[in-house]
Amino acid sequence: MTAAPPTGPDLRARPSWRATKSAIMLGLMGLAVVAVALPLLAVLASVISRGAHVAFHDFPAFFTHTVPVVSRKAGPGMGPAILGTLLVTGGATAIAVPLGVLGAIYLHEYGGARPFARLVRFLATVMTGVPSVVMGLFVYLVWTVTPQLLATTPPGEDPELHGYSAFGGAMALACLMLPVVIGSTEQMLRLVPSSLREAAYALGASKSRTILTVVVPAALPGIVSGALLAVARAAGETAPLLFAVGAATDWNPHLFTEANTALSVQIFGNATSAFPAAQERAWGAALTLVLLTFLLTLVARVVIARRARRS
Repeated sequence: MTAAPPTGPDLRARPSWRATKSAIMLGLMGLAVVAVALPLLAVLASVISRGAHVAFHDFPAFFTHTVPVVSRKAGPGMGPAILGTLLVTGGATAIAVPLGVLGAIYLHEYGGARPFARLVRFLATVMTGVPSVVMGLFVYLVWTVTPQLLATTPPGEDPELHGYSAFGGAMALACLMLPVVIGSTEQMLRLVPSSLREAAYALGASKSRTILTVVVPAALPGIVSGALLAVARAAGETAPLLFAVGAATDWNPHLFTEANTALSVQIFGNATSAFPAAQERAWGAALTLVLLTFLLTLVARVVIARRARRS
């Protein structure tokens, strides 16, 4: 007969210290999520409750009429600001996203740890922390003021110093978007397995073709997410646009000529006004900006999801 195994306390009946630590950390993470979500939900609820009454009370006049010249006058609209936001944000995206993606491809696929690549990464990190008002002042001096000062003016007349345009605002926002796009794209490229590159090289593909047909498509969802994050940040910036865009109240579909406006500029100008009518328009413009950003993000997600299913 074999001896019975010694009996003792059943260790499986008691939770281990690892399980306890896991439960504690999960609880802390849940509390952190709630702490972050509550202010966000409170702000979103305030914008929806106070902005919906203004934006949809005179629908669609709020989205199609021009901005009132007299700020204390009640009524719509924000049509020129919506068009200006699309122009400025679209121009900034067209500048920053291609340059940022190409820069990140160079840093990860070609530059590596070379001195020039390290310098570019350092400058991108520094640009991330530069205040947006500094970007606005930089574009104001380089694009808005300096060309007008250098232009020849008749004797006895002062040079025109206010060459406002939507393109100036696009340049300022592009400077803010560029480091975000570079950083997020480089991180996504690092997540692509090296085995995919090696398999493409084994089939005889060149480095450039491997990057174009294998690496970038594999990292495309993350690249799009980073670009959308940069666009959302740029769409809500106000300080750069105050120096570069101007404060127009009428329609201006031109990107390079004449002053323009944007939703963020109208929100700032109307929210700081003492008149209740202007403050109501600020809430409506805030809701419009949130909806516009949400729609752009949703459309981009749908397009990327369909492309991923096809591939």
